[in-house]
Amino acid sequence: MKLLIVNGPNLNLLGIREKHIYGDRDYDALCACIRAGAEKLGCEVELFQSNHEGAIVDRIQQAYFDGTEGIVINPAAYTHTSVAILDALKAVQLPAAEVHLTDVTHREPFRQISYAGMACEAHFIGLGFEGYVKAMEWLVGHHKS
Repeated sequence: MKLLIVNGPNLNLLGIREKHIYGDRDYDALCACIRAGAEKLGCEVELFQSNHEGAIVDRIQQAYFDGTEGIVINPAAYTHTSVAILDALKAVQLPAAEVHLTDVTHREPFRQISYAGMACEAHFIGLGFEGYVKAMEWLVGHHKS
């Protein structure tokens, strides 16, 4: 199964930004965790990170044409603002799972609105890096059913 893992703005600064919230593991450690999980599941993964909303929209759209069978997305700050990412996910109609490292339900009120999440069938919130693995497991199970 071919999965696209999309990470939004500032996730490339993991290990640097707000360590009291996000911890001290960096983006390379996140990518290694995702690749290890994908290998155990027998999945092919492409990791994509951008700080630019349009680039994320473009990559989601491309997924429709390149054989991608599921999307794991952590839109980061765009979660709460981007109707464009929501529309891209709805347009491609691929199974999608939303991931957030922290439990956004216990953070600022504006973080409790997830536009992108409205197009996702599963949500893995507050599980840290493990949320990505759980999302991939869900997509593989969803694909088999």
